[in-house]
Amino acid sequence: MITRLSRLFLRTLRDDPADAEVPSHKLLVRAGYVRRVAPGVYSWLPLGLRTLRKIEDVVRQEMDATGAQEISLPALLPREPYETTNRWTEYGPSLFRLKDRKGGDYLLGPTHEELFALTVKGEYNSYKDLPVTLYQIQTKYRDEERPRAGILRGREFVMKDSYSFDIDDDGLSNSYATHRKAYQSIFSRLGVEYVIVAATSGAMGGSASEEFLAVSPVGEDTYVACAESGYAANVEAVVTPAPASVPIEGQAAAVEYDTPNTPTIATLVDWANSADVLGRPVTAADTLKNVMVKLRYPDGKSEIVGIGVPGDREVDDKRLGAAVEPAEVELLTEADFAANPFLVKGYIGPKGLQANGIRYLVDPRVVEGTAWITGADVAGKHVVGLVAGRDFTPDGTIEAAQVRDGDPSPDGAGPLVSARGIEIGHIFQLGRKYTDAFDVDVLGENGKPVRLTMGSYGIGISRMVAVIAEQQHDDKGLRWPAEVAPFDVHVVIANKDAAARDGAEHVVAGLDAEGLEVLFDDRTASPGVKFKDAELLGMPWILVIGRGWAEGKVELRNRFTGEAEEIAAEDAVSAVTAKIRG
Repeated sequence: MITRLSRLFLRTLRDDPADAEVPSHKLLVRAGYVRRVAPGVYSWLPLGLRTLRKIEDVVRQEMDATGAQEISLPALLPREPYETTNRWTEYGPSLFRLKDRKGGDYLLGPTHEELFALTVKGEYNSYKDLPVTLYQIQTKYRDEERPRAGILRGREFVMKDSYSFDIDDDGLSNSYATHRKAYQSIFSRLGVEYVIVAATSGAMGGSASEEFLAVSPVGEDTYVACAESGYAANVEAVVTPAPASVPIEGQAAAVEYDTPNTPTIATLVDWANSADVLGRPVTAADTLKNVMVKLRYPDGKSEIVGIGVPGDREVDDKRLGAAVEPAEVELLTEADFAANPFLVKGYIGPKGLQANGIRYLVDPRVVEGTAWITGADVAGKHVVGLVAGRDFTPDGTIEAAQVRDGDPSPDGAGPLVSARGIEIGHIFQLGRKYTDAFDVDVLGENGKPVRLTMGSYGIGISRMVAVIAEQQHDDKGLRWPAEVAPFDVHVVIANKDAAARDGAEHVVAGLDAEGLEVLFDDRTASPGVKFKDAELLGMPWILVIGRGWAEGKVELRNRFTGEAEEIAAEDAVSAVTAKIRG
């Protein structure tokens, strides 16, 4: 197939879009692959759509190879199934909700567990029909509060979601393993550098959950890994190893001190060292920081909660959010403090919280017998030697404190090191959450009903376009791997010589006859403009037909390596075909 650049619906830009923050956003817009319509909403132009379809093809091939079957469900969905699973409420403001002309409630689908469960329930009734895996590639919708980074985080996006249905947990484990292997094949074919990390299940529910993260400094996900053991997890899923408890017997009684002008951990540590309250140097790790948050639940109710963490740690918003999901976290307002005068900013302590019925959750490091310097619930006062399990008893633990480089791995094998990544896939062992909600049963081998168990497996198709662009670009433009490039080769006529133009036409026709997809720059623009566009658009091979044609030579450039070689014009078709087909 030959596509002439003179006819292609394309306009490249020399300047980065004003709202672009990351390389993929800048380059995909400048190269004419996508165009912004609204915040988080993009149009796919011809080159972008070709790349998107190439990624879809790879995903389909690998999914079909597992025995999965493709279907297509609507994106416009009725409220009732999501009401049954409570996700109409749990998704909160992330759902696009709408009403039809008769007042019926609908949503634009963010994910389709409910509909797939109902589809299987409606079609299958015997264990002989199982196992089955169904998938779709479809546009999804989520009302992101802050869409950013172009198509990396949008409100409308293309996703592959598949769902396995098995009659027992062993079957689910096998389906999960099959998907995991298929995902590894998909991302390897797409040329993506990725890691597999343990993850939380969130609003999806279920048990085992892993994320596939593309390694990238612009990623919104932070993960940690242990080189010694291979352990890797999204920071939200890291379980803090709790130290052993400390004997309470024999510990000195807690003492309250006047600590004027010490509302911060730093000022508190300075005071404690100047007063020599512990008889040794005091660090922030000796203090207990109490952070107050308001949890807003999907049903509209709210609750003020205290979070206790060692003073040398900050509360990680993502870890806290994952720990309290589906509730949303809000900061306390001045009105909240006014309504609760026992909350003395800078001097809040566990005893005051619990005395006033505030739920108090602590970091796993706050184990029984540990002694802390913390607020005394009175302005200008702190308590030294407040012992967990003796002077206060937390209502539970919470994984909310930041995870730092050097922290011990949960498996005890060594220290953790952090990095950033972009989520490109997520697989879940859902279990029976959704089949219980809809009574998805079949008759078992013994004639009795068997409740099916589900797995859910997603890949961000449109996001993959940006991820590949993020990992595969240079200062000149995009560099597409051959598997997903819009075209196999970009042929550039580098001068206006009639013989060279006729020769280019002949070469392009030969490449087309070999079954290659050719982007042919037949424009009358200057060679400089053409070369800049060729580098920006990012096809893996660029064939330049110019002055050398008169001498029987053409130039073939490798967009990835930057290497160029002269080849005989008469051998151009066979040489290029051999390079492309390896």
